[in-house]
Amino acid sequence: MVSNQKIILPLLEKKKVTLSIKREDLIHPQISGNKYRKLKYNLLKARELNYDTLLTFGGAYSNHIAATAYAGKLNNIKTIGVIRGEELWDSWSKNPTLSEAAKRGMKFKFVTREDYRKKGTKEFISNLKREIGNFYMIPEGGTNDLAVKGCEEILSLKDAEYDIICCPVGTGGTIAGIINSAATNQKVIGFPALKGDFLKKDICKFVQNGNWELCTNYHFGGYARVNKSLVSFINEMKQNVGIPLDPVYTGKMMYGILDLIAKDFFKPKTKILAIHTGGLQGIAGMNLYLKSKNLPIIDI
Repeated sequence: MVSNQKIILPLLEKKKVTLSIKREDLIHPQISGNKYRKLKYNLLKARELNYDTLLTFGGAYSNHIAATAYAGKLNNIKTIGVIRGEELWDSWSKNPTLSEAAKRGMKFKFVTREDYRKKGTKEFISNLKREIGNFYMIPEGGTNDLAVKGCEEILSLKDAEYDIICCPVGTGGTIAGIINSAATNQKVIGFPALKGDFLKKDICKFVQNGNWELCTNYHFGGYARVNKSLVSFINEMKQNVGIPLDPVYTGKMMYGILDLIAKDFFKPKTKILAIHTGGLQGIAGMNLYLKSKNLPIIDI
C-alpha cells in the first residue's frame, strides 16, 4: 500500500523543512513504483487491441524489463525484451535482472549498441516484425502517452498540502505525469539520472504547465554511475530512516534534496514530497558491479 512516510533527521529540524517520501516502491512486490503506473494503461490497450505479445527495450539491469516480464506473466501475455549489448548473449543467465525476467517467461533479442541506437526507426521496427511477428510495442523505460496517463495518478488529493514535489527522472514519463497532476501552487523538481539537457525537450512533449524545473547536479556521472559517497548515503538512509533506496534514481534524488536543504535552497517551513519510484531489484546487479571494482556494496 502506498503511503507518505515522514523523514526525521537532525538536518530537517535544523533547517525547519518538512520532507516526506511517497512509498511508490510498495505499490506491488514485483512491478515496483513508476513501472506499475507506466504499464497499467499500456496493458489495457494491448488487451483492447487483442495483442498476445509485448515487446520492449532495455539495458542489462533495466527496471522496466523486469517489470514488463512480470506484468506479462500476470496477464498471460508473452513478452520480448530487446536488450542492449550483444555480448550478453553468452552471460545473461548470470545477470540477476535478466535471469529473473526469463523465469517470468520473457524472451530476449540481444543487439549491438550501434543497432540499439536505431531502435526507434521504422526500418528497425519493420525488421523486428518480420522476424518476430506482430506485437504491442512499449518504448524503452515505458514512456509514452499512456504511461504519462498512469503517472498522473501518483499524486493524491492529500498531496496538495506539499509545496514542492521531487521526482527522479529517467526517460521523463513519470515527472510528466506528476507535472500534469500537480496543484497550481506546487512546484515540481526533477533529478535526472542522465547527463545533458535533452530531457527538457522530451518532457515538454507531454506537458503544458510551466511549474517545473530539472536539477541536473546529482547524476553522479550519468546513468548507472555511482561512487562511495552515494553508496554510503543509501546505506545510512536505510539504517537511519528505514527506507531502501535504489542507486540509479531515488538514491540520487534523495542525496540531492538533502544537499539542497543543507545549502538553504528551500525556505524554512517548506513542505517537500519526494516520490520513491521503486527500482530496488537493480541493487543486486549494481552490487555485482561494485564488488568487481572492490567498492563498498549497498545493503539489501
